[in-house]
Amino acid sequence: MSEAKAKVLLVEDDPGLQKQLKWSLDEYEIVTAGDRDAAIAQLRRVEPAVVLLDLGLPPDADGATEGLATLQQILSLAPLTKVIVVTGNLDRANAVRAISLGAYDFFQKPFEPEVLKLMIARALHVHALEVENRRLAARQAATALAGLITASEPMLKVCRTVEKVAPANATVLLLGESGTGKEVLARGVHELSPRAGRRFVAINCAAIPDTLLESELFGYEKGAFTGAAKQTIGKIEYASEGTLFLDEIGDLPMPLQAKLLRFLQERVIERLGGRGEIPVDVRVVCATHRDLAGMIRDGSFREDLYYRLSEITVSIPPLRERPGDAVLLAQAFLERHARELGRSLKGFTADALAALETHAWPGNVREMENLIKRAAIMADGSQVTAADLGLMSGASGPEPINLRQVRDEADRLAVTRALAKAGGNIAQAAELLGISRPTLYDLMAKAGIK
Repeated sequence: MSEAKAKVLLVEDDPGLQKQLKWSLDEYEIVTAGDRDAAIAQLRRVEPAVVLLDLGLPPDADGATEGLATLQQILSLAPLTKVIVVTGNLDRANAVRAISLGAYDFFQKPFEPEVLKLMIARALHVHALEVENRRLAARQAATALAGLITASEPMLKVCRTVEKVAPANATVLLLGESGTGKEVLARGVHELSPRAGRRFVAINCAAIPDTLLESELFGYEKGAFTGAAKQTIGKIEYASEGTLFLDEIGDLPMPLQAKLLRFLQERVIERLGGRGEIPVDVRVVCATHRDLAGMIRDGSFREDLYYRLSEITVSIPPLRERPGDAVLLAQAFLERHARELGRSLKGFTADALAALETHAWPGNVREMENLIKRAAIMADGSQVTAADLGLMSGASGPEPINLRQVRDEADRLAVTRALAKAGGNIAQAAELLGISRPTLYDLMAKAGIK
């Protein structure tokens, strides 16, 4: 089969010129329209990559008002469409105005077929590149937070916030209990930013002794202290042009807080034992489980540093405040660890699901992953039981405050439990719920479950 011809929409009220252009551009599929309404209808129907638009359209065939209005409407409906405007020989002013409104290019009557063909080919190429760029950007956005599994509205709101702030160069402070996924979100900020192709450097401020932390962050010159046998760059300098993730920033010693503040203000560092200032371009993302406001009040954390770090603050809810996420995460972890262990485990029993939903999860996602890995090793049957998990059903969480919330929460929990019990099999989950697969897909979409 021959390759399908590219579609080009020709908006022209002169039948003679329509025929002439169709004949000259026979390598394209030319779709015609004689006025604005017909042009918009054809735009919706065929979604052409390129539009040839005569500015002299009825009812203003002698002017350009209707043509320019058509141009604006086309670009508002399909911003990627390349519109090439057709003007009279002495109408350069309107051509320039059309370009300022977003037209891709213009040509004048009488036209030269070879020049017009070259113009269309170039417009099609640019359109294809822009479409591919958007597709790749969408794929990146979809995968940057792939390590974070959620269907709860509080966590989805956090994800949307991360997607909004990532392209900016602002310092981000992630607040949340241990094990809530702060590093996953920090990596998401990096992967969704213009710095995605550069290094993501993480350092845990609580895991390194105070005496070593300064040299780890800022580096040192040869001979700066006993054992400094060579010049060594620090994590800040190593992350240049990329993203530096400072985990547990609340554990940073007070002397280092002053030095970090100077770096954030001046964007220069000095290595230990060095004299020269080194400029560093790096995006800083911080995280802590500590109450920084309380630490400021008792004098253990600098208030001026806090304001430098918290240009954008993102509060991450604990797992117990993310309805439905416990079951989703448990199923994902079980599938992963069962695959790694070579076991054929088919989800959770009813008592296990109840235990997962009611447990308080003080250690959040980290606690859950460790518990599920243990259960995957210890389970005797094909399904994980509450005994395998080592959990007992507890008190239920806070009740929703209105009927709509009750219904939404009931739907969400029923769907997540059915999917977990069915091992992710849509047909089996629909059968367990007594509904059709399309209905289940609708409920999953409504609950944000993929």
